[in-house]
Amino acid sequence: MSIRTTVTLDEDVLDRVKQVSRRRGTSFKETLNELLRAALLGARPQARRPKFRVKPLQLRPLPGLNYDDIEGLISYAEGEDHR
Repeated sequence: MSIRTTVTLDEDVLDRVKQVSRRRGTSFKETLNELLRAALLGARPQARRPKFRVKPLQLRPLPGLNYDDIEGLISYAEGEDHR
């Protein structure tokens, strides 16, 4: 079922719809309906994601590591061939 209505389009929108219509080889009406459908389908609200929460951990220094020796910490974490 089609309903006839009057819509006022901005010049740039009118020009773009005409360009797409010529490129597709379809009528202005068909092209406008397809573009509106695509835009409306893309505008559907997304499902809400659960909030991201960071769970803090209690960290303790590892025994035997000198935390003032950056080179030693890198060697411990990445191995002796870290360079």
